[in-house]
Amino acid sequence: MSIPRHWREIPRRYRLEAGKCKKCKVINFPSRLVCPECGGKTFETVKLSGKGKLDTFTIIRVAPEGFGDEVPYAVGIIDLKDGVRLMAQITDCDPTTLKTGDKLVAKFRKVQEDGKNGIIKYGYKFVPDVGV
Repeated sequence: MSIPRHWREIPRRYRLEAGKCKKCKVINFPSRLVCPECGGKTFETVKLSGKGKLDTFTIIRVAPEGFGDEVPYAVGIIDLKDGVRLMAQITDCDPTTLKTGDKLVAKFRKVQEDGKNGIIKYGYKFVPDVGV
């Protein structure tokens, strides 16, 4: 990912910001220019709660380049309380103990680093919600 694109995506990646259509009130993540539900073109920015439940997941055992030291790790589809579904890595747990329906919460984490002297990219990952 290029550095300019990374900087443009910071609000979405760092603060979980989405666009709420002013016409039909549907929340779109990531934000869109045109609402897929009603065709509306005006949106307000909303911050997502980051809390949800695990809909489905897979365990990655053979990772792509740059993620080899993290295997095995889980990637899942999370249904947020805000009505948004998104895909993210699930950390801070034994991936073999995950099950659909588990409560999860978004946490700000390091996602990737472009070499030893490159840009460090941060974003959201999900962890089990233990009520702390």
